[in-house]
Amino acid sequence: MCITIHASFLPHDDPDASLAFYRDILGFEVRNDVGYGGMRWITVGPADQPDTSVVLQPPVVDPGITDDERRTIVEMMAKGTYAGIVLATTDLDGTFERLQAGDAEVVQEPAEQPYGVRDCAIRDPAGNLIRIQELR
Repeated sequence: MCITIHASFLPHDDPDASLAFYRDILGFEVRNDVGYGGMRWITVGPADQPDTSVVLQPPVVDPGITDDERRTIVEMMAKGTYAGIVLATTDLDGTFERLQAGDAEVVQEPAEQPYGVRDCAIRDPAGNLIRIQELR
């Protein structure tokens, strides 16, 4: 059996800010940008990995979510505790410098972690935590 990660989902509350962050700062290509009912789903990913994508989605569109759950999701996004993703690069310091120059919200500068990786952490415009690990 061969299973790969095809897409992961992150919420956004400002599609234009998210698009600018993932396209212009992280350098991902835009694969799809779909609007429906005043909402947008934006699919992005690394140009050299056409089969792996991140879908930036409106956070509370699932019809099974209650009003209380919607409020909780919005509150968690505002605190930056709702969603996250781990990326990897061979040039952590260069990547971090590019992120800083792009005004990304820095959570943690590059550092050796006690669990055996060197990484940094930033937040995207929606508050999603992005950890970037150094490939060795």
